[in-house]
Amino acid sequence: MVIALAQLMVVLDATIVNIALPSAQEDLGMSDGNRQWVITAYTLAFGGLLLLGGRVADLVGRKRTFVIGLIGFAAASALGGAAQSSGMLFGARALQGVFAAVLAPSALSLLTTTFTDPKERGKAFGIYGALAGSGSAIGFIVGGLLTEYLDWRWCLYVNVPIAVLAVFGALSLLHDRPGHAGARLDVPGVLLGCGGLVAIVYGFSEAEPRGWADPLVLGLLTGGAVLLAAFVWWQTRAPVPLLPLHIIKDRNRAGCFLTMGLAVIGMFGLFLFMTYYLQVILEYSPVMTGLAFLPMTVAIIIGSTQVSARLMNRVAPRMLMVPGMILAAGGMLILTQMTVHSSYATEILPALILMGFGMGLTFMPVFSTATAGVAPQDAGVTSATVNTSQQVGGSIGTALLNTIATTSSTAYVAAHLRNPAQRAEIVNEGVVHGYTVAIWWAVGIMLLAGLIAGLMVTAKPPQHEETTTPVPEPVI
Repeated sequence: MVIALAQLMVVLDATIVNIALPSAQEDLGMSDGNRQWVITAYTLAFGGLLLLGGRVADLVGRKRTFVIGLIGFAAASALGGAAQSSGMLFGARALQGVFAAVLAPSALSLLTTTFTDPKERGKAFGIYGALAGSGSAIGFIVGGLLTEYLDWRWCLYVNVPIAVLAVFGALSLLHDRPGHAGARLDVPGVLLGCGGLVAIVYGFSEAEPRGWADPLVLGLLTGGAVLLAAFVWWQTRAPVPLLPLHIIKDRNRAGCFLTMGLAVIGMFGLFLFMTYYLQVILEYSPVMTGLAFLPMTVAIIIGSTQVSARLMNRVAPRMLMVPGMILAAGGMLILTQMTVHSSYATEILPALILMGFGMGLTFMPVFSTATAGVAPQDAGVTSATVNTSQQVGGSIGTALLNTIATTSSTAYVAAHLRNPAQRAEIVNEGVVHGYTVAIWWAVGIMLLAGLIAGLMVTAKPPQHEETTTPVPEPVI
């Protein structure tokens, strides 16, 4: 529960400020062009520094970095809640991302090294997977309640009591071996890997306002790809690599990383569209919008803790991941039929439940399989790679699908707006049309994730594995 609290705090903070953003923008006088940095500053720092955070956890000790991450995250949250200017809020959100990059891999690697019994491991990863999958939806609910009944600042202040509780729990309950005191950080690897990830995440975040053909966007994406290629080359020669390549050369882990990244692309895109659809088109309040996501959250928890956790030791991971992605794609397929006048109960609700159950089936075996059989000194960096695929996938999904939706909406309005008196109605129809076009793309991405899981993740159930191949230790 201590580890789960920390993970919940990190994941829901990626979305909790979404519903509060209009209030914060008005209060601090942010421009429409700059308001995106409340979200982007967090995802940039988080996604770009996760690999470094994972290696620091391995070198310094996971319990120590876990506690440092909790304290730093709480302090940054308090700073953001007290922000008196937009720049102060942007800086606090970036600082949250930095400490989240330390906290998230420490949490997952502590889970990996603490629960080694297959039955207990299944329960632990079931709870962890449920929170990782539903944390974003919980963020919408909590954000709506806090914004409507208290103040937008409480969307940041709420992290402080959670972190304090987790710190006391960590100091009294968690145990970990000390880090490798004599080891060194791979500084060139840090600069190349983190720089490449930051450039790519930043490029995708700028694609929505600027367009994909903008020189800055193309330069960032190209530069990021070049830096990552250089990072891979350097990892084959570094004496103490930031990301030992045997981790991603393993077929099962590579399949899990790709499946996670693709699944989250569709998931984050859905959150974005459904939030605006419910508030702008159906005119729901912030609280009603948050509660509308509750069935999806419940479905994720049931799929993860009651189905995946019980079946993980009996069936191969892909027998959960593939059906999970097909169910999630089926839920999105229903949403491609939504209109300006769709009913929540008969059209939106079934789709959210299907998607939530599918994601719940998928997340737990992804986390468990990706971190299984890893040498203790590589647990942190492996955990960081799982989280990186999740965070970068979310950033890419938001930018990619939002750009598709905006372009489709503009084209629809231009083609159908003939009578100025009907402008408001046509604009709403165009917005919903853009959402459905983007969701069609998300359906394809979800099915691709299922195909990759089916072809690449060939691991057997843990109880059927007679031997475990040792992972080579890095040369220090």
